[in-house]
Amino acid sequence: MRLSRRKFLFAAGAAGSLLRLPAAPKPLFEEIPPDLSGIRWTHDNAMSPDHYLPETMGPGVAFLDYDNDGWMDIFLVNSGPCDFWTPKTPIRNALYRNNRDGTFTDVTEKAGVQGGSFGMGVAVGDYDNDGWPDIFVTAYGRPYLYRNNHDGTFIDVSEKAGLTSKLFHGHWTTSAVWFDYDNDGRLDLFVCSFVNYGDKEHFSCGDNKLGRRYYCIPRVFRGTASLLFHNNGDGTFIEVSGGTDIEKSLGKGLGVVATDINNDGRMDLFVANDTVQNYLYVNRGPDAKGKTKWEEIALAAEVGFSDNGQTRSGMGVDAADVDGDGWQDLFVANVDQEMFSFYRNNHNESFTDIAHKNDVAQSTRLLSGWGLKFFDYDNDGQLDLILANGHPDDMIDSYSQQVKYKEPLLLFHNDGGSKLHNVSADSGPVFTKAFPARGLAVGDFNNDGLPDILIGNNGGPPVLLRNNCPSGNHWLGLKLRGVKCNRDAIGAKITWSAGGTVRSRMKNNGGSYLSSHDPREILGCGSASGIDWVEIRWPAPSNAVQRLTDLPIDRYIDVIEKG
Repeated sequence: MRLSRRKFLFAAGAAGSLLRLPAAPKPLFEEIPPDLSGIRWTHDNAMSPDHYLPETMGPGVAFLDYDNDGWMDIFLVNSGPCDFWTPKTPIRNALYRNNRDGTFTDVTEKAGVQGGSFGMGVAVGDYDNDGWPDIFVTAYGRPYLYRNNHDGTFIDVSEKAGLTSKLFHGHWTTSAVWFDYDNDGRLDLFVCSFVNYGDKEHFSCGDNKLGRRYYCIPRVFRGTASLLFHNNGDGTFIEVSGGTDIEKSLGKGLGVVATDINNDGRMDLFVANDTVQNYLYVNRGPDAKGKTKWEEIALAAEVGFSDNGQTRSGMGVDAADVDGDGWQDLFVANVDQEMFSFYRNNHNESFTDIAHKNDVAQSTRLLSGWGLKFFDYDNDGQLDLILANGHPDDMIDSYSQQVKYKEPLLLFHNDGGSKLHNVSADSGPVFTKAFPARGLAVGDFNNDGLPDILIGNNGGPPVLLRNNCPSGNHWLGLKLRGVKCNRDAIGAKITWSAGGTVRSRMKNNGGSYLSSHDPREILGCGSASGIDWVEIRWPAPSNAVQRLTDLPIDRYIDVIEKG
């Protein structure tokens, strides 16, 4: 068939226009495969026919800048040998150095952070105030404290620092958080302790006659007390929770966040417990003998139980000023049928669960949540929310038509009126997938000002999500460096103005589940063209207020505490 010249030119022009069509927009959050990232590590959960409970609990993940080059590296926690499992081949944690081009290189062996016990979570903090991040790894078994040697390597200082294996005997440690509870300028350490799982004989659930085993729910195990360690300032720690409400509160701790719920300048602790009430430890300051008093107020604060007085299966937690009223709100992820909790701060050491007034309750009814984080993914100045989910029972699919073992991620957008909307369906193909997700960390691995996401999967490879948000909103990133206060400036309050709109944020620590986040703060400008000013109220012991003007835009800057 012959085309006329006119028809031919029209057809050619149409084809040319098709060739010139703009490329399809990238998804809001894009999954970066191992072939592109270079991250080829996989979590080994030691899954066995006996179904030992620790198999289903890990792993944690972290963003950290271990070599101080200004780019976020990645740490991944693995399981390991313990009293019920000896790996057939050696397995290890993983430390990946950021190559500054979107790829990562495995430097675990050189760094010396392979581990050696059944690892659970990770908490990153500069406990010795030398300007270099150190790593604490929790475990079913012996935890590890790795001190940064400033040369790309770490040294295990657990025993030397007083964090001895004997001290942790009987404690299955999960989430941990670095924070300065007594305002002496040094980071102390709180470590969640899960159930008493025994030494060698482990309680099992199932049909003994048929030889079927399944994971026991934590309700059948006794609770244990979490641990608080004071930083002595000489590289050592001493356990100081004895005689306090922390020791008296036998829980089954899985998640913890350090924040200031009552704006008194002292960091408090919110702990999510599995099948027993949550705990809210309010820091009342030193008593007459100089010892910090901790008051557990979860029942009175209405964050310990559900609205109908039932215990729930608290796992992941976070705290943030979501509605911009200057007070820290709380979030807890629970197991399926319980729905998650979103607690608004009432400014009087009490909270109201507003999950039903948002999309949160309805969206999470059939899900089990672990890692989570409030973060501003589009730099509009409002805090959004990411949730990582996965059922703890690998056999749930066989006896439930609605609840699945692998579950989808959820993303919520803050509309600016303190209401969270589920926008997962519009946020990329990764939100149509399902994962056995556990730990979650937020960090900007490519330094474009858009916070990215790292997720640890139980018995599988991690998921790295790049943020491609096309909002065009400007931002300013801050790396705070304390001098009189703790080097990480945990507890600092940041206030900023962009286009005349004033917002504030507290530098909390911890949160999520078993994981540790990028320590930098990204201040979103919304529709404004830049930052008018930033005011930083540094934590004690200085409590200095520092005001910054004539600031750059769309870049990271270091801010050093000035007295």
